[in-house]
Amino acid sequence: MNFVSHLECSLTGERYPAGQPLGVSAAGKPLLVRYDMRRLGDAVSKAELAGRSGGLWRYWEFLPVAETGNRLDLGEVVTPLIRLERRLAAGDSGELWVKDEGRLPTGSFKARGLCVAVAMAKELGITHLAMPTNGNAGAALAAYASRAGLKATVFCPADTPEVNLREIAFQGADVYRVDGLINDCGRIVGAGTEAVGWFDLSTLREPYRIEGKKTMGFELAEQFDWELPDAIFYPTGGGTGLIGMWKAFAELEAIGWIGSKRPKMFAVQSEGCAPIVRAYLEGKEFAEPWENACTIASGIRVPVALGDFLILRAVRDSGGAALAVSDADINECQAEVATSEGLLLCPEGAATYAAYRQARLKGLIGSGDRVVLFNCATGLKYPMPEMTATFDAEAPNAYARFRAQNKK
Repeated sequence: MNFVSHLECSLTGERYPAGQPLGVSAAGKPLLVRYDMRRLGDAVSKAELAGRSGGLWRYWEFLPVAETGNRLDLGEVVTPLIRLERRLAAGDSGELWVKDEGRLPTGSFKARGLCVAVAMAKELGITHLAMPTNGNAGAALAAYASRAGLKATVFCPADTPEVNLREIAFQGADVYRVDGLINDCGRIVGAGTEAVGWFDLSTLREPYRIEGKKTMGFELAEQFDWELPDAIFYPTGGGTGLIGMWKAFAELEAIGWIGSKRPKMFAVQSEGCAPIVRAYLEGKEFAEPWENACTIASGIRVPVALGDFLILRAVRDSGGAALAVSDADINECQAEVATSEGLLLCPEGAATYAAYRQARLKGLIGSGDRVVLFNCATGLKYPMPEMTATFDAEAPNAYARFRAQNKK
């Protein structure tokens, strides 16, 4: 059972039937899943939801998978909100929270989208999935495809971190390095759809990853007792999660669980790859591809996003902004939060904190605002500074020297 009524082109509104494998619309734009919101609202209540355990499948009425047996489970959880106690700007009276998506299977928020997308592939009878990835999405695809008994093929830029490549391969996918960026990998996947026969699971080239990612919005609303925060800072490459949360808020309002108030949505990118930021500043609806993309935050190194106009609409309609931060700021913020708060952010998550600081300086958010930063993956997957200190307890005056050094 599900409450899906149809699919819809995100640009033109053209309708498509549910229940069959589909990629993008005739206009070449993402398809969005639409639901019979009246029936859905009658079928579930906040009180019933509060009594459920588990992760994203708690919201099954809002998801497209009809057969209970197709709902893949690798131990998904409702990810925690962790309050940063010392990181508010001087004089601020608001709240600063991190939604830590690194607690999900495969260590990143990519688990949400791929869990639902692979479950739908299984339900629709698809047997071979392929995608381009900068790392974490490929790991999630590999894990859930193996769980579902489906074949997965993954293409990664040649400089993808080795830990990601090994993780993808170890969890059962065929993985290949490509001399280029993620959009180059995407072209290979697209060409192979007909030549090889796999199904293209690239970001926003199928309708169901958004549905998994939108559960971040449901969780936020529920964790804040159905009152949305004032601002959300989201690391934005393909932007599926930002688009998904915006969709989730609209669905919650449609069944009367929240009102019309929305958070300011901040799309965060790197100065080395900022097509959404450039389009936002230039007042454009669509973003031009970014040339020579380069950043340490590989998850947001996406030169062109198929859903660019959906990201920009959400940002503008919410009164938010698109902000770019430097790699130096990312490194600084990652270290700052680790040493002062005990929270190990990934580079993309650290970028959201850097953007928050920027937004406060520019007056884009208020001193009393409740703000949520998204940490999209565990920091344990990324390089950390080398540790070189040693201690020889047998050396003359070892403890005296230790005390002297630690008084400095």
